[in-house]
Amino acid sequence: MKAIAYREAGPLEAADSLVDIKLDRPTPEGRDLLVAVSAISVNPVDTKIRRNVSPETGQWKVLGWDAVGRVVETGPDVADFKVGDEVFYAGSLIRPGANSEFHLVDERIVGRKPASLSDAEAAALPLTAITAYEMLFHRLDVLKPVPGAARAIVIIGGAGGVGSIAIQLLRALTDLTVIATASRPQTQDWVRSLGAHHVIDHTRPIAAQVAALGIGAPAFVFSTTETHRHFQEIIDLIAPQGRFGLIDDPESLDAMGFKRKSVSLHWEFMFTRSLFQTADMGEQGKLLNQVADMIDAGRLRSTMTETLSPINAANLKAAHAILESGKARGKVVLTGF
Repeated sequence: MKAIAYREAGPLEAADSLVDIKLDRPTPEGRDLLVAVSAISVNPVDTKIRRNVSPETGQWKVLGWDAVGRVVETGPDVADFKVGDEVFYAGSLIRPGANSEFHLVDERIVGRKPASLSDAEAAALPLTAITAYEMLFHRLDVLKPVPGAARAIVIIGGAGGVGSIAIQLLRALTDLTVIATASRPQTQDWVRSLGAHHVIDHTRPIAAQVAALGIGAPAFVFSTTETHRHFQEIIDLIAPQGRFGLIDDPESLDAMGFKRKSVSLHWEFMFTRSLFQTADMGEQGKLLNQVADMIDAGRLRSTMTETLSPINAANLKAAHAILESGKARGKVVLTGF
């Protein structure tokens, strides 16, 4: 089968940073689905791993943690899917990625593909939807008010993949006032179109901009990127007893500034459940089915903003370059081998 992979971690500019290869078609076991992949999308985790994680000597590293496709074979213990089902999912960090013609995935972290979306549109959603949903409803518990705080949330990096779906989930499932950060006219227009009530510029001090809205100190802050740059501003703007969550990787994080306000800090890593085979691993499949239902009911929309075809090393490099520019809006999707 065709696949895109590398043998040594490094910069995108390296000639062998991503190459077209051939691998054996895998065989499903246990609760595995073998999926014929029709569309993939790219996330920051792809670029981070490509830069920093090499496979064992002589082995290939296949990336890719968003996929849409059709089930072509099932393991003996599969209960919820059958051959021919159209599915979407984000996969697992401890298994080969989905940048290949055929891919194995545990059925517990798989959802049915939204019927109203194309394969490309659906491929934009799994990883970011899981990340945003788990952070908002499982970590920050945004449906539980913070006493005395404004019923509001600040999303830092609102135009990125996670921010783009988080805004929509908040508008569809909560009554919170959504304050999103974006710095360019096109990204500001994008987050407004997704439902943000207010848009502020994260290239300027954000605490003063939030205060100027006159709604009070927000109960929640969700930082999707550049947390280290904004951390003191977050400490200043969040309400006492507020809840703060982040998903990026600051080199260090001195949380002592939260003590005076009794602010709680929450990490979200959407691979935790599959990485540790947690007892509630199946929640991700249920979550994706809920997202599919909301898409098909018109309550959410795809965050796809750009497509490349076919799925090959050259186009995957182009997608990685867009993410590494720091100016991505929504999701970049690749279709068809």
